[in-house]
Amino acid sequence: MSVHLKALRRHLRHQRRAVSKFQQKQAQQKVLQQLIRLKSFQHAKKIGVYLHAFGEINTNQIIEYCFKQHKEVYLPMICTMNQQLHWVRISLQQYRNKRFSYHPFGMQEPMAGRGAHVSTLDFLIMPLLACDIYGTRIGMGGGFYDKTLASAIHSPFRLGIAHDFQLIKQRLHRETWDQPLDALLTPSRYLSFKR
Repeated sequence: MSVHLKALRRHLRHQRRAVSKFQQKQAQQKVLQQLIRLKSFQHAKKIGVYLHAFGEINTNQIIEYCFKQHKEVYLPMICTMNQQLHWVRISLQQYRNKRFSYHPFGMQEPMAGRGAHVSTLDFLIMPLLACDIYGTRIGMGGGFYDKTLASAIHSPFRLGIAHDFQLIKQRLHRETWDQPLDALLTPSRYLSFKR
């Protein structure tokens, strides 16, 4: 990893953690308002989404909205054998009762359950540290989303959601294994990419 990329990751992690609760609430509402207008989201039945943990866009309202629209909600769980994400379907009751366990990396996961492959999802909402105007996504560094999507026979629509400052103007270096986004949604913008 280049020195520039390490510095960028460090800077964006710090900036993301500095977002206030009020700013988070506003960002979450603005992202949801745009998300519900997307045709690809409206037609999707099986939604993969993350539980926020490190200053990412808060997903509470998105998850609640999905249940309200009778969509199936799937949360990622890291499989230690192949370092890929398995997608566990959760119920509204499970979500509201916060029946989750903590992964050693610090985020919450569904309690052990039978996970589905990412190919079964229609729509995937992904966290990120940075994204450029070409759809190149930089995650937290574990490569879990990249490894998971690389093995997909059928790939769901890939939407990154982020704060406005996470959209980077300069082109990010894309490795051969990096899995680009189909679109990016920030509180003020929607960008669609050619994959």
